[in-house]
Amino acid sequence: MRVFVRILSLLLGLALAAAGALLALEVGWTWARPVDGPLLVPWPAWRDRLAGLTWQDTEVRVTAWVVAGAGLVLLLVALTARRKDVELLDPTPGVTVRTSPRSLARIVGTRVRAEENVSGASVTATARKVRVRASSGLESEEQLRPRLQEVVRTTLEDLPLTRRPRVSVVVDSPRDRS
Repeated sequence: MRVFVRILSLLLGLALAAAGALLALEVGWTWARPVDGPLLVPWPAWRDRLAGLTWQDTEVRVTAWVVAGAGLVLLLVALTARRKDVELLDPTPGVTVRTSPRSLARIVGTRVRAEENVSGASVTATARKVRVRASSGLESEEQLRPRLQEVVRTTLEDLPLTRRPRVSVVVDSPRDRS
């Protein structure tokens, strides 16, 4: 969700920058050649149309509802895009300790890759689940999977986590395919 908010922010920023550049271009054109009229945007016609509108017109009310709805949607998207940190036990009262899921995945990944006969591993972690996908050319999944599950469990027990995430280990091995 955070990626969506970043992309949306980028698009809104680019739209505002383009509108600002267009406004600067129109203002510069009007100052340089006031008799020629607008360059790209027909703002005199827009000005005349807006001058005839009141707050009670349907167009104004619909526009207000659309803008309010868009603002509410943006607010909800921004509120749900918070960081999903992993909480650790507090060392002392008044001190809160948290880490990122990426850091937790790095710790687990380092321990898993250090195991014998593991040729590679990718780890994803959240506060609720740690997923390990390891590969080995020398051992089958039946041989390596229990050992890696135990390594991940002991690694998580060594960390002062407030809650223990579930562990999922998958081993890809060419020995299982033959």
